[in-house]
Amino acid sequence: MTNQVNGAEAMVKMLDAHKVRHVFGLCGDTTLPFYDAMLRLDHNIKHVLTRDERSATYMADAYSRVTGRVGVAEGPSGGGATYILPGLIEASESSYAVLGITTDISVSSYGKYPLTEVDQDALMKPLTKWNTVIKQAIHIPRMVRTAFRAMTTGRSGAAHLGLPYDIQYDPVDSADIWADPKHETYPAYPQAPEPGAAEAAVDAILSAKRPLIVCGGGVVIAGAMEELDRLASRLNIPVATSISGQGSLADTHPNCLGVVGSNGGTDETWEQMEEADMVIFMGCRAGSTTTSRWEAPKASTRTLFFDNDPMVIGANYRAEVGVVGDLKLSLAAVNAVLDKKAELNSDFGGADLVADAKRRKFEIFNKLAQSTDLPIRPERVIDAMMKVLPEDAVILSDPGTSCPYFSSYYQQPLPGRYFITNRAHGALGYSMSAALGAWYGRPGSKIVAMMGDGSFGFTCGELETVCRSGANITYIVFSNSNFGWIKASQFADKDARYYNVDFNRTDHAAVASAFGVKSWRVENPDDLTRILKEAVEHDGPTLIDVICQPLEETNAPVRRWMG
Repeated sequence: MTNQVNGAEAMVKMLDAHKVRHVFGLCGDTTLPFYDAMLRLDHNIKHVLTRDERSATYMADAYSRVTGRVGVAEGPSGGGATYILPGLIEASESSYAVLGITTDISVSSYGKYPLTEVDQDALMKPLTKWNTVIKQAIHIPRMVRTAFRAMTTGRSGAAHLGLPYDIQYDPVDSADIWADPKHETYPAYPQAPEPGAAEAAVDAILSAKRPLIVCGGGVVIAGAMEELDRLASRLNIPVATSISGQGSLADTHPNCLGVVGSNGGTDETWEQMEEADMVIFMGCRAGSTTTSRWEAPKASTRTLFFDNDPMVIGANYRAEVGVVGDLKLSLAAVNAVLDKKAELNSDFGGADLVADAKRRKFEIFNKLAQSTDLPIRPERVIDAMMKVLPEDAVILSDPGTSCPYFSSYYQQPLPGRYFITNRAHGALGYSMSAALGAWYGRPGSKIVAMMGDGSFGFTCGELETVCRSGANITYIVFSNSNFGWIKASQFADKDARYYNVDFNRTDHAAVASAFGVKSWRVENPDDLTRILKEAVEHDGPTLIDVICQPLEETNAPVRRWMG
């Protein structure tokens, strides 16, 4: 007779076999067997109880981004399954490996109108990279392996497993509990580009007069920062990024132009996009934000694509050369081709172009960053952060007020994933929860999360989770008593005809304090740096409520508002 475990135990053992060390989730009736297995079994997984299933997936998302491992979130049937979906969409579209496990009603109850019945298979299928609702317990090990294989290979993304209640009690053969260690991290089984692709890319680049590299999140996901640095430095090519691509080079690198596009870009950086005769997209899908709704590059501009997803090549621009493969391997191949060239005199003047653009951009920023205007200018907050935060701080932002300012002006001195924001779908309420996932992933780094007061209202209940965890996180709330992005858009696009975008001011410091967070409310800009330093040095969760200038009154680096 073979050794057997039940289905719930098999799920826990399969996660442990894949070296999962943290699971974020929320209990429900259908998770009773799974939670009991988590309690009874000997394993290495820490379960973090959240207050909302959305928060669980946001935590798993940020955890995955800072560790390069699969983030795992779980929740119950019905409402839990619908709430867990937003984080899976964000992770999948942003190419991060996140597994959502939703327990379900019993297979034997399907079609009988039981409480919390929802077709999880249909719900999750179009919005994840891979998805299934497991119908038999003996399939659990194989389905978990398939999910990890899907999440970590090719273009990484999210997967979903439905785990019905009754099969959690059914037997599974222990001999089938095993995992491929390659799928513990990602990219797993990276693929090199086809023969000749690197040579073709080099020939094209060397024939350009003014090339510009534009990096998306794929460079950091692939860990290709050193290879990019070598390429950009040896040819002296300027390197711009999307918001998701920040960290491809350190912001302080002489060839790093910074963020371009309609969000976080400025006129000074946009000039480089318009004047380039060749744009080389690396791990970047050339979407609406980076290209300012395809305003540049023009259709006549030569374009090259490096991506591990062949569907990206030529999707929005005709690709003169497409290099399909893992970014680290592809850039290593390009550098190897350049190594073999006897004489390489190409110098595209990137460092000088970058220095000039940054000088002009920061002349404007530095004046505003010293402003004593009331309410406090957002530039002043970013300036204080640059003065106070350690170089390896991990900073998160919701997509509202704080994101364009940080993306445009903060000078991160290290390459890699030190900035996180949910740019694929831009849901509010992300950073408060995601910060805790980042803290569990990098407990030795200072974690800072920025958000508007609109975002604060979405998920402030998770401050209890943060305090229960004892997480050393500093939250910065940009308080302007409105949904600032929409109000600024109404100002720019609708001749300041405001409708239903304002709400009452909340004392966020008092709310956070009630949860147990050490908190400050800052109205005087002269107090900002001192209080931020005190908050960052405090051992435990802290929050600073900054009474901030509304976006519609600012010089926000958002192109359609600036002209």
